[in-house]
Formats: sequence, C-alpha cells, structure tokens
Amino acid sequence: MGGGVAFRLVLAHLYPDLLNIYGDRGNVLALARRAGWRGIEVDVRPVGIGDAFDPTGVDLVCVGGGEDSKQAAAAADLARRGEALRVAVEDGLPVLAVCGGYQLLGHYYQPARGPRLPGAAVLDAHTVAGERRLVGNVVCESAMGTLVGFENHSGRTFLGPGCQPLGRVRPGASGGNNGEDGGEGALWHRCVGTYLHGSLLPKNPHLADFLLRAALVRRYGEEAAAQALRPLDDAVEWTAHRAAEGLAPAHRR
Repeated sequence: MGGGVAFRLVLAHLYPDLLNIYGDRGNVLALARRAGWRGIEVDVRPVGIGDAFDPTGVDLVCVGGGEDSKQAAAAADLARRGEALRVAVEDGLPVLAVCGGYQLLGHYYQPARGPRLPGAAVLDAHTVAGERRLVGNVVCESAMGTLVGFENHSGRTFLGPGCQPLGRVRPGASGGNNGEDGGEGALWHRCVGTYLHGSLLPKNPHLADFLLRAALVRRYGEEAAAQALRPLDDAVEWTAHRAAEGLAPAHRR
C-alpha cells in the first residue's frame, strides 16, 4: 500500500457497563492510544446486551471481568453470539478477554451458588468456582515475553486440548488458571484469555502490539501492518512493567 494510506480499526467493547472491574476499560484505552500514536484511527463501539454485533465487521474485540451477578447478566447474550465469534476468531480476529470475560469464552462457568452459566465456547475451557480466591501479583512467561498483572478470582479454569496456556506462572504464591497446573490464561489463534487485571495492556506493551498487529494483518495484510506498526518509545510502559514484576511473590525455595 502506498503513502498516504489511512489505517482504521474498529474495536468492539463487549458489555462495558457490566464487565469492567479492576480497570479493564484501560485495555481499550491502551489499544486506542497506542494505535493513535501511530496515526491509526480506532473506532471504539460499545456492545451491550441485545445490541447488533457482527464479528466479521470489527477488527478487535475486548471483554472485561465482573462479579458473578454481572457475568450472569451477560452470559446468555454472549453464548448466543458464540458461533459467529468462533468463526471470526478462526479467521484471525484478535480478542482480549479478561477474568469473567475469559471464563465466559469457555464452554461454561459454574459459580459457587446458582445455575451453571453458558459460555460462548470460543475457547476449549471450562471454569468452576473454588473455595479459596487466588489473589496477588502474577508474572508469567509467554511466547511473546514476560507478562505481568494482578489476579483476584475464585474461578478455576481448566483448558482442553483445543487451546494452550497464554503463559506459565513463575513459581511463587500466585495461582494462574487454577492454582494446580502452572498455566495462566489461554491462547487460541489470536484470541487471548487471561486473569491478569490492573489494567493489563498499559504495562505489557508487547501484548498490546500483538493484538494491534493481528488486527492490522487481518484487515490490511502483512506488509501494510509492518508499515503501520512503527516502534514507539515505551520507556514508561516498561518501567511500570518492571515495577509490577517486582511486586510478585518471591520464588519458592
């Protein structure tokens, strides 16, 4: 693509009125700001229960976390969108789903009380409530580099063979997906599920750019994505990253 091309992305923010705990809206702001610094326009479109939403017509999807009552309100609506969302993810649509949103992208979430909540089945995963909350700063090693964030969840998420963990939690007191297998989050195609809050993307600029690059490649192709996604001065972001990394529990002896 020649000079003067205007790059534009459409970001769907699912259920911002329900699923926005621990600053998850900051992930949407970080994507829009990092794109804007590069001259890429981002059209953020909130999607509520019952709103029209065609995943083939957007370039990025974000969904945050929330209390069980808020998840219950969103679950059936998200589940009915599951097939269309799965098809789009298989076509390369990047998705960031945090905590409750991550749980609802699996097959189901079973709360401690109340009926099982249906999931969108985008991720081969299921979640059941545990007796103890997993709380604390987390550092995990992923294929894209070290990721940092804060977890606070009672859900125990177990992955099936259809997806892999986003990363492996460093040995310590943090729990990750379930406190048992050492995995954190899930990755399938360009769909990222994670328990890392805080907000996640401002202090993990490499993950933000992973999502932006996937969106640009899907919309414009590899060459144009490389043209659009020029490097940024991320000194502040990496300072925040290292500070969060230093807050994580010490390794077990």
